[in-house]
Amino acid sequence: MKKLLSTAFAVGFAAALSTPAIAEDVVTAHRLSAGLAAEAVTEAVAACAKQGYKVTATVIDIDGVEQATLRGDGAMMTTIDAARDKAYTALMLGATRNEDSSGAVAQRMGATPSAGGLAKLPHVLLAQGALAIRFGKEAIAAIGVGGAPGGDLDEGCAKAGLDKINARLK
Repeated sequence: MKKLLSTAFAVGFAAALSTPAIAEDVVTAHRLSAGLAAEAVTEAVAACAKQGYKVTATVIDIDGVEQATLRGDGAMMTTIDAARDKAYTALMLGATRNEDSSGAVAQRMGATPSAGGLAKLPHVLLAQGALAIRFGKEAIAAIGVGGAPGGDLDEGCAKAGLDKINARLK
């Protein structure tokens, strides 16, 4: 009898382990491929270089992790953090509000971002220069640029990078 119960328990346990997951138990996330991320940062840096700006461009994924970074020739070390932090700001603070740029987030936050505690959050940079990357209506990444002599110029180069890959995100 003990052996029969042991066998029945083992069979039941194995069946429970092999039961397929229910759809709502599985999370599906859209992600940018490494190739598209690399193309986007390459185009952004090239667009700025054509205008004489030495910049860095970074794509971060939906988790806020750097996926691709390209520091252009002669770009200062500070541009690396600026590009990443602008992209992080656009995605983490803007995408859920349908704000597609770090500039829109900065404008919404106004002159006193410390009131909401944002000034103390790591990787938040309330400055123009980054754009959300969307798959349909879903924000899946962001591209940020740092180093041009103005956030509007950084954002223009980020837009060039996004435009390079945008047709493949539909």
